Amino acid sequence: MRTPPPQPAPRPPLTTERVLQAAVGLADRDGLGALTMRALGAELGVEAMSLYKHVANKEAILDGIVELIAGQIEIPREDVDWTQAMRRRAHSARAVLVRHSWAIGLLESRAQMGPATMRNLDASLGILRSAGFSVADATHALWLLDSFVYGHVVQETSLAPVSTSATSTESTTAVRDQASAGGYPHLAEVAEHALAAGYGVDEEFDNGLELILAALSDPPV
Repeated sequence: MRTPPPQPAPRPPLTTERVLQAAVGLADRDGLGALTMRALGAELGVEAMSLYKHVANKEAILDGIVELIAGQIEIPREDVDWTQAMRRRAHSARAVLVRHSWAIGLLESRAQMGPATMRNLDASLGILRSAGFSVADATHALWLLDSFVYGHVVQETSLAPVSTSATSTESTTAVRDQASAGGYPHLAEVAEHALAAGYGVDEEFDNGLELILAALSDPPV
């Protein structure tokens, strides 16, 4: 008697959480522009119409994935100095957004904020207010910190294809030689410095963040 072939494992049931996680995975792999209802259905192995039982429309998906990303960013702790709290939050946000750089524009562009986004912003503002920042100064500080993180991630992820040591050295050498030949001495000097001392996005992020925190600690009068 022949043994019947093994049956494929049953497909996990479709849920809102599963739809949103698949949407994040699709955006991570192919970019946000590739996220359509049809592509998401194909990713999940279902017809696109099946998705509407769990999400109202694409806008609801965008709102949902923003919440998933925002929920991964560390909420500032109240039992540490405000500079340490903001430092940890900035590092956490950078790590999350490097993994999901397509989310930067979405985080600030949604018409309505979800609970995870509001919780993080409220906690961050509360830390600054408790440290003595006025409402206006706390707003300025958080805007500045987030702008720095977002901008750094955009630049960092743009440089990712040439971030390996060998490729980076080759690229920097080419910049130095081109700058020297073209009469751009200061650019050549910077490229030479990068070749001698090494260049790392981690160090650049830390340097910029510490400059901002120092300025916020001792604002101009």
